Amino acid sequence: MADHKQEETFKVIDRRLFTEDGELRKDVVEQERRDEEAAAKKSAAHPPHPQTKAAKPAPAAPPVSEAPGVFPGEPAGETPSNGIEPSPNFQMLVDFLTRNAAAMLGGMTDPRTGQPLVDLEGAREVIDMLDALREKTLGNLASNDSDLLLEVIGSLKLTFMEISKAANEAMAKKAGAKK
Repeated sequence: MADHKQEETFKVIDRRLFTEDGELRKDVVEQERRDEEAAAKKSAAHPPHPQTKAAKPAPAAPPVSEAPGVFPGEPAGETPSNGIEPSPNFQMLVDFLTRNAAAMLGGMTDPRTGQPLVDLEGAREVIDMLDALREKTLGNLASNDSDLLLEVIGSLKLTFMEISKAANEAMAKKAGAKK
């Protein structure tokens, strides 16, 4: 019985890719080579059937009227449907910047006063960042990402104009009351 307990052991496998010196470990390189060889053998042993390729055509891009966020008859933005996959990370970036701009446009309240916080200059900077992002990525985005960016920028600019106008009117009333 005591010998049986000693036989039950576990094996520790070091899965780190690099040595203490920062070099790739030899066993990692060998494992990658073995994995590549196995994948090559598997693909050589089972070539795709010619009819399988014909049965699965590439998905066609949706027509302009069916693209999300676009009304029938309107152009889908400046980027054509170019086969680029939508990027969740890009969409999260746009969402992050949009939320920040919206918070600066009164979407967040001051916890001390309960009044909406309005930072028009900060909001303008974030909207300008989104504009720069749109300009620099023009033609390199999936149509969904481009449409999202265009819609967000338009909405934020409209809100910015409305809040700026209201702030100017409030300041004019304040100045008129002081006289």
